[in-house]
Amino acid sequence: MDFSTVHNVQEKQVFEAVAEVASLHPELRKAPDLLADVACIALNRVQTRYIRNDLDFAFYQTETELLENDRQIAAAVEYAIGLVLQRSAVGGR
Repeated sequence: MDFSTVHNVQEKQVFEAVAEVASLHPELRKAPDLLADVACIALNRVQTRYIRNDLDFAFYQTETELLENDRQIAAAVEYAIGLVLQRSAVGGR
């Protein structure tokens, strides 16, 4: 059996969201390893969605579900950035 096409669709979306929001936080750009921490925290806050093909996810979701997923990812990334900044030296500790 070949499971190489199975992946968590949320990973790519969270990574993209972290990269986008990171540009608004110069303190994170100075410590890029913290971005991986942000991504891990955010991924742990969103529902895991394993798929074989990215188009499958979009095809089987309603517009409302896709928008809610985007909202949840944005909220998870915002929370993760706040937590990492609060608990790290770059966050003013």
